[in-house]
Parts: sequence; structure tokens; C-alpha cells
Amino acid sequence: MEKKFLTYDMEVNGLWQEVRFSEAAIEEIFMPFLRELTDLKMTMDRKIIAYLVAPPGAGKSTLAKFLEQLSRERSNEVDIIRALPMDGYHYTAAYMNIATIEHDGEKVLMSNIKGAPETFDIDLLVDKIREARQDGTNWNIYDRKIHDVLPDYWSVEEDILLIEGNYLLLKETGWTNVRVLADYSVFIDADPQLLRERLINRKIAGGKSREEAEAFYNFSDSKNVERVLKNSARADEIWKLLPDGDFEKQ
Repeated sequence: MEKKFLTYDMEVNGLWQEVRFSEAAIEEIFMPFLRELTDLKMTMDRKIIAYLVAPPGAGKSTLAKFLEQLSRERSNEVDIIRALPMDGYHYTAAYMNIATIEHDGEKVLMSNIKGAPETFDIDLLVDKIREARQDGTNWNIYDRKIHDVLPDYWSVEEDILLIEGNYLLLKETGWTNVRVLADYSVFIDADPQLLRERLINRKIAGGKSREEAEAFYNFSDSKNVERVLKNSARADEIWKLLPDGDFEKQ
């Protein structure tokens, strides 16, 4: 049976874009997930922290924003959720431009591997998630125009928070402290070759040549993809990214 896709205009990371998801994914995966979070909030009678975790290139930011929009459109059926990116908890550009870290056996500037797990301030992220669960907090964001962190940019008071990021379920030192704060989690699985092409095409769209995009993928993105796919703890739900950009539940 041919899929029926629905198209939406959305603002993601400061840019308007047209996104599409199948009607089946919306009704059979996304809405049941939102109902699960709504039921969880009612059962636990407190704020809920959910994670949406995916390797680089899987479209997690777009998906998280869509789930927030969907919850608003269907607020007669589910509680409204707030999507929050993890990217605001990178170390600042000023710090990463002077701090060094070991990478493939040699010391490099942290800024050269920006986006790797080591370039995030885990302790600050943990503190912010704990604050958000209690009384609300101000949330950091990453501004792609200035390529730096904007501290305490968003006020967060909602009862169901969906935090999206690559490393929230990582089974590595420090990240375990993040992982245990989730009440519910979804992991996006994907074929590494599909992610490779999506990431390279993203760099090309940003102005890099094919050669430059492939070099960056081999130096940085490929390692982050592998770490997420191979070293993340099992989530409550697993969704598979398909070549057409849609999702199916595993």
C-alpha cells in the first residue's frame, strides 16, 4: 500500500522548512507516544522528562519540534509537550578554542571535534534537567548564526519536557548521570550508510564541497555516529529511520 504523507511548514533551529511524515507514522507511532507521556504524567503526578535520542543525521531536532507541534494541534487528546535541544550544553566557543583533548592518539583543540560527547558540559546539563523537573528553569540553546551557546535563553515551565540529543543514553562516564534522569525514552535507529549520506549532504548544503564534507564526516561525524549506535542504553521505544525520511516502530 502506498504511503500517504502529510506536509507541514515548521521552524527548526531558526530556519523555516517543509517537513513530511506519513499518516501511519503519526497515528501509529507519534500519537501513541504522546499518549504514553500524558498517561505517565497523570500516573506519576509530577513533571515528566522524556528523551528523544538519535545518532547525528537522523533528524531528531526536526522530529522533536514536530512532536511538540503535534501535541499542540491535538491538545484535546494529549497534553502539550515542550521540545528542548541538548545542544545548548556544549562548552562555550571561547573555552573550546583554547581547551585541548586527545583524539585518535593526538591532542587537538576541543573546537576541532565540536559535537563529540567530550565537548558537552555534562554537570551543567544534569543540574538543568533536575531544576526543570522541580520548579522549572531557564534553558540554554545553541545559536547556529553565531555558532555559540546562549545561556538561560528559554524559560521552561511545562509539565512534559522532551529533551532531544545524541548522547542522552550513552553508557559512558558522566553520561550515566544524565541517562538516569529520564522517565521515558525513545531511540532512533538508522543504517550508518544512510546517516553518512544525510550528513555529507547537509554539509554540502551548508557550502562545503563534496570532498570537504566527506573529510569532515571521516574525521568527526563517523565516530559520533558509531558511538551512539553501539554504546547507547536500551530505550523504552525504538523507532527506525527509513530511507524516505519516515519512521517505523521496532
